[in-house]
Amino acid sequence: MSKSLLVISRQAPWSGPSAREALDIVLAGGAFDLPIGLLFMDDGVFQLAAHQNAKAVQQKDLSANLQALGLFGIDDVFVCRHSMAVRGLTPPTEAHPLSNDAISQLIDRYDQVITL
Repeated sequence: MSKSLLVISRQAPWSGPSAREALDIVLAGGAFDLPIGLLFMDDGVFQLAAHQNAKAVQQKDLSANLQALGLFGIDDVFVCRHSMAVRGLTPPTEAHPLSNDAISQLIDRYDQVITL
């Protein structure tokens, strides 16, 4: 049986390659039907903000990768409610907002956790 994997994305989409790498790991896992989840925390929640201009900061646009999550069977997408509130963002409908306590419980549910 496959071990479950939770990827925690904590970096803004424009702060370097970590945001893209987190999405690549999740999409690759989904392609192999691994039980996988994705959690956006801290500045990683900026990846979910609408109307980003990736070219302005010379970064790759991650919106297509985010939209592909469902196509790869990635339904367990979560977002830290506190991180969204502190940054003045509203959780998108495609991500389940979680409290800090719920995040601790979520992490405990997975066999392996990768933080980027």
